[in-house]
Amino acid sequence: MVPHLVTALNGPINELEQRMLEATPAIERWFRLEWMEHTPAFYCAVDVRNAGYKLAPVDTGLFPSRFNNLAPEVMPLAVQAAMAAIEKICPEARNLLIIPEAGNRNSFYLESLHRLIGIFYQAGLNVRLGSLDPALKKPTHWRLPEGQTLAVEPVVRQRGRVGLKDFDPCTILLNTPLMEGVPKQLLSVHEQYLLPPLHAGWTVRSMGRHFQIYEEVAKKFSKLLGMDHWLIHPITHACGPVNLDDAPSLKGLADQVDAVLTKVRRKHKEYGIADKPFVVIKAGDRRHGLASLNVRDAKDLAAKIERARIPPQAEPTSSSQGVELVVQEGVPTFERINEAVAEPVVYTMDRYVVGGYYRVHAEPGHPDQLHPANSHYVPLAFEPSGALPRPGVKPGVSAPNRFYMYGVVARLAMLAASYELEATDPESDSVE
Repeated sequence: MVPHLVTALNGPINELEQRMLEATPAIERWFRLEWMEHTPAFYCAVDVRNAGYKLAPVDTGLFPSRFNNLAPEVMPLAVQAAMAAIEKICPEARNLLIIPEAGNRNSFYLESLHRLIGIFYQAGLNVRLGSLDPALKKPTHWRLPEGQTLAVEPVVRQRGRVGLKDFDPCTILLNTPLMEGVPKQLLSVHEQYLLPPLHAGWTVRSMGRHFQIYEEVAKKFSKLLGMDHWLIHPITHACGPVNLDDAPSLKGLADQVDAVLTKVRRKHKEYGIADKPFVVIKAGDRRHGLASLNVRDAKDLAAKIERARIPPQAEPTSSSQGVELVVQEGVPTFERINEAVAEPVVYTMDRYVVGGYYRVHAEPGHPDQLHPANSHYVPLAFEPSGALPRPGVKPGVSAPNRFYMYGVVARLAMLAASYELEATDPESDSVE
């Protein structure tokens, strides 16, 4: 089920949106058949960019941490999705242990944990919070901004099982991206479910691999709708390892930037798009201290990298050893809330879309020059009217339902993540 939600963009339905709305029965059947063969990623946060002429995911997080930004109205969807997911994995589940990010006491993150605990409590589980932080020696309480508290206890391991002193869960929900590797307490657990699995962490995941798989998913889906898969896919090249201190290595990266820009220019010419293309350069596994870079010309690359790098002593990985990078087509967003740029983020759980929010940038600027530090968050809320799009009518006549389109693209990204986890599963024969 995909809710009919308000979006910031209230203009006429464009051709891509109309195509998806008209093909809804075929799309939903296609997804059902995919889920018969593949296990959905347990939960995801998908950053979506709507350029008007195309709609594409630009990031897929497997450990979402901003549940506090979802509208209260969508919580029943999240609870129902949690029920379905847990019932499928462990029908007899009674106890759930949530493991948060170690050392993260940010008030927004604590509010997200509070919301997450509430979702699974309403789904019928006894939920406790257990920390792997070695600095936490005894049960304590973390205070939330509105006065509530979160009880958190040190995780203990006994007889190959992970839990708390007086709490033995059958399921463990990880809400940490495992940036520093897999804690030894979580290795080889006995008869317990780890959600998501350990190989979903960034020590194993590769953004380049994810978008390579996503492209194949987008091609299959686009064939169903008889359209160009570029309309839902950001052209992405994986590069690496790239030595940021080595001139020949940077030259190779610049060549990749040129290659992506050339492909995008061809597409812009094909579709009559006047926008000047740009690319986004990102760390491939999120552990390196390199901020995302927006580049319009390869000759500006070296200077931009130097300005964006954090001090070498603070880098988790030495740049001289090489850094996995991706060069991705920049997809601008033309959604607005009160003249501010609004970037949609869609949340899924199991196979269901459960809501989302806008990352809103109050500072004026071109969509390719935005900085998350200057942003705030606005929930996607239910539309009070019951108007639904009418099949068979011209774009602009039918009521807008852009969240359906967002939900389709987010589920495609989540499906790609499912393929990705299957390919990297250490217990699977498909591991390369």
